[in-house]
Amino acid sequence: MLTEVLTQLVVVVTIALLLSIGLFVGRERLVETTAAWRSRFRASAPAIGVLLVVLLLNRVVRWRGDQISSAVGGIHMTETFYRFEGEFILLFQSIATDELTMYFSAIYIYGYTFMLVFPVVAYFALSDSRIFRRLLTAYSLNYLLGLSLYLLVIAYGPRNVMPEVLEVTMLYDNSPQYQHLTREVNRPTNVFPSLHTSLAAIVAMFAYTTRSSYPKWFPVAVVLAISVAISTMYLGIHWAIDVVAGLALAAICVVLSDHLVGRWSLTELYESARHRLEERRRNGE
Repeated sequence: MLTEVLTQLVVVVTIALLLSIGLFVGRERLVETTAAWRSRFRASAPAIGVLLVVLLLNRVVRWRGDQISSAVGGIHMTETFYRFEGEFILLFQSIATDELTMYFSAIYIYGYTFMLVFPVVAYFALSDSRIFRRLLTAYSLNYLLGLSLYLLVIAYGPRNVMPEVLEVTMLYDNSPQYQHLTREVNRPTNVFPSLHTSLAAIVAMFAYTTRSSYPKWFPVAVVLAISVAISTMYLGIHWAIDVVAGLALAAICVVLSDHLVGRWSLTELYESARHRLEERRRNGE
């Protein structure tokens, strides 16, 4: 079943990417990218490498999350969230329809994945690689900070706390096949903050920053980001407080990426260290 779900995800996202590249990126930028991809890749290699390492770390740590949370003294916050927020999440039950449930289920799985991948392609196609490097850096920061909070804050989402009253909209009740996919990348206590919300918000913020380059993408990104945030609550996966925390995390990551990218060059640091080492060897140190 996992293979079938993954295949369907890849097919849907690939079709969406091809259509979006044609609509938002355009042939001219694709031609330029084909000619300049090596130099852009070299300039962005450190940011790409850091993101890959962070994703690997995220994968390993999440599967050992329970042990690590216990070791670092993770705080159980489920009851606190429930007392603070009450049954706000049940608001979505009053507006639930089969059509909305299908829409938000598709957004949560397919729309979210598309949102993460398309900006990587779109910003790599820009002649200035800084925005591409900033995006990857923001992704890396988001996963690092989010993972840290997952280890420190142990909390279950609404679907685990009150499943009997969320049957109308719960993701796995309406689309049980998706649990094979989400089980591979998540744990039930990974709710604070909502990384779906934070990553989608990061994409929307970058879409605003690059609206002069991709004016048509900006409104689409905003609609998708809002839909992703709502879907996490509508489907009973996250509390509203998780969504608010996700928005705050996104803002922090975007600001930090602006300060970090371009301030230090890993290549220059390496060359400087190598030069100092050669100087010491020549001096017989």
